[in-house]
Amino acid sequence: MTHTVETELPLWPPVNLARGPFTPLDEAERRRYVGPVTRVRLPTGAAAWLVSRHADVRQLLRHPAFSSDLHHPGFPLLRPLPPQATTDNQGAFIRMDGAEHTRLRRMLTAEFMIKNVRRIEPLISRTVDETLDGLAAAGPPADLVSTFALPLPSMVICHLLGVPYADHDFFQSRSRLLLDREVPPERLQHAAQGLRDYLRTLIDARLAHPDRTDDLLSRLIRERVAPGELGVDELVGMALLLLIAGHETTANMIGLSVLLLTRHPGQFAVLRDEPDQAAAVVEELLRYLSIVRTGLSRVATEDVEIGGRLIRAGEGAVVLISLANRDAEVFDDPDGFDPYRQAHQQVAFGFGVHQCIGQPLARAELRIALVALARRFPDLRVTATPQELRTRDNSVVFGLDDLPVTW
Repeated sequence: MTHTVETELPLWPPVNLARGPFTPLDEAERRRYVGPVTRVRLPTGAAAWLVSRHADVRQLLRHPAFSSDLHHPGFPLLRPLPPQATTDNQGAFIRMDGAEHTRLRRMLTAEFMIKNVRRIEPLISRTVDETLDGLAAAGPPADLVSTFALPLPSMVICHLLGVPYADHDFFQSRSRLLLDREVPPERLQHAAQGLRDYLRTLIDARLAHPDRTDDLLSRLIRERVAPGELGVDELVGMALLLLIAGHETTANMIGLSVLLLTRHPGQFAVLRDEPDQAAAVVEELLRYLSIVRTGLSRVATEDVEIGGRLIRAGEGAVVLISLANRDAEVFDDPDGFDPYRQAHQQVAFGFGVHQCIGQPLARAELRIALVALARRFPDLRVTATPQELRTRDNSVVFGLDDLPVTW
């Protein structure tokens, strides 16, 4: 059966921060993309289904007949794969389905359970305080991205994994290349291989002395690699995934959250004066900002009806979680930011079996970081105009390159 392509799905245009709220689309684009499941043309020229309503997004993401495997025929790629991508998928469980996905994910589930994240909250708090001490000592003005938003989650994930933070320039620069939609495939491959080689060197050192440290890599070596449950190449891929996801998303969320909250000092003051409200504020920030602007891609492995439209086996679908989080059927005044909203239905971390495994850690980092920042610097303000801020429009994960502030 041939479906009519109803509209084009471009790589998202630059975000206009001066346009008012952080709308994922302008009104013309909203009319084109928001609504029933529809057929679109991807930037690669392939066709796919576009899913934007909250109920449809949840239905698709929890359905077992939709695959996350990039190499499955019909998968809706937004950019060409690097030449060796087929052989570089080991350990990347977010791109696996079924038993293989479950096998690898279960090895990490306990590490990121809420009760275990609570145990490391003192570490997060100390890291936040030390970073803010450095910010205060240097004095204003400052770039909040390079001095706080990026170092904090990088230090935390380095501590958990056992990766030297002294190497942060190396892995941060290559992580950003991997998330840039305009980087040529060969350059992507080079950046990915550089990170794999780096992590393999760290892991090889632990293989020789697995009992010297108690970080996550060492525990996985002792408990999974040694008994033969996990291959070394799989561990490298798993570490690569955690390293990138563990700092890029949270760093961008911190920067954008501060920009948003300081535009309305009363909202920023909520974090300082009502710390018990911080968890709800974080949920609303996650809903409102929805920094994965390109959405989540899947391919159907059997015929499935989503939102009244039949998606056939082998057809791709792109799920726009940023629009699902602005669905007026679920959220009152969805384009308004309300620090007292109960936004627990937001899908910023995805939904179903592939939802982000590190979300308890991300929530804790955001909550602790933003409360501490509001208490330490209650008069914090952004010194750049919206037009002067440099945004990461080409990245899979939207964010700011810098955020000039004073206090």
